[in-house]
Amino acid sequence: MIQETIAKIQPVDSTLAPAVQNHLDDLIKPRGSLGMLERLAKRFVLATGNPHPSAKKKRICVFAADHGVVDEGLTFTGSEFTPLIVGNMIEGKSGVSIFSQHVGSELEVVDVGINADVSGMKKLLQRKIALGTRNLAREPAMTSDECARAIAVGIERANAAADDGIQLLGTGEMGIGNTTPSSAILAALLPSSVREVTGPGAGLKNDEALEHKIEVIERALLLHQKALQDPFQTLAAVGGLEIAALTGLCLGAAARRLPVVIDGFIASAAALVAFRLSSSVADYLFYSHRSAEPGHDTFARELGVEPILQLGMRLGEGTGAALAMNIIEASLKMYTEMPTFSSFKVENTNHARCFPASSQPCVY
Repeated sequence: MIQETIAKIQPVDSTLAPAVQNHLDDLIKPRGSLGMLERLAKRFVLATGNPHPSAKKKRICVFAADHGVVDEGLTFTGSEFTPLIVGNMIEGKSGVSIFSQHVGSELEVVDVGINADVSGMKKLLQRKIALGTRNLAREPAMTSDECARAIAVGIERANAAADDGIQLLGTGEMGIGNTTPSSAILAALLPSSVREVTGPGAGLKNDEALEHKIEVIERALLLHQKALQDPFQTLAAVGGLEIAALTGLCLGAAARRLPVVIDGFIASAAALVAFRLSSSVADYLFYSHRSAEPGHDTFARELGVEPILQLGMRLGEGTGAALAMNIIEASLKMYTEMPTFSSFKVENTNHARCFPASSQPCVY
């Protein structure tokens, strides 16, 4: 399934770009005056190939899993909190639940590796691959088969979204300790020093704890150095089941020309794996916000991506993706609903534009 999906991913048709830009420039406003909104609309139209774009139907997919590396003492809470937080998500009480309702997005929560029996959670999609990963500092986090199956779950959910008519897909995750595998992935695949891409995560309180986290990741990368030449093997060795599922979501959505909003630091690690597997994936990804996790700055700089928001957020879950969805949808409403100079038969110049109904002189 993975290779078949990758084979279907095509770069956007760049020959459409001049027409899209001409329409943006013809909108009844000073050229470029809506800044990033214009760039977002252009990228969305190119990604979908649809000259009449819409993001009315939205869905956020949250994948949940646990991590064996928490045994190294890197978090202030243990995996026993995962079912509690997931329960809040499916009952509409978590951050991503509240924000997704606010922006009119569906929310889908998927168990790919919670280290507990959560079969009684009826609103939770059951796709469990394993009871969490192994301790990546001592052995591979996943077998190749487990990693491939987790990616396949993500592809399945992307296909389901496309089949359901979803027009904008968002990423989310839940996994105690998952900034550690995310930092390991970034260090391996950017590549970068571990120190540059490692931060406190959800709760490390002092420099000593952060130094321990850096040491654990460096030890893991040394242990698995033979695997780090290949993005799939890197993901299996030092990743997580929810990160693998998010990688599959990015691949599957790109294959269906379905734009994806990447949440924060963990989702960006998954996006990096997807990009290393197929560089054309980048054409379909929108980065919601710049995480407060310091490694996200390195990621954005090295890949040349432009996060939409900068709010000091580091919760994850899909909270940033939810908020950015509203902005993307606003950019599409601008593209499709704002009148053009041509429609009013008004000359469109670079230096001056007047609204035809106004008797006032131009002031631009």
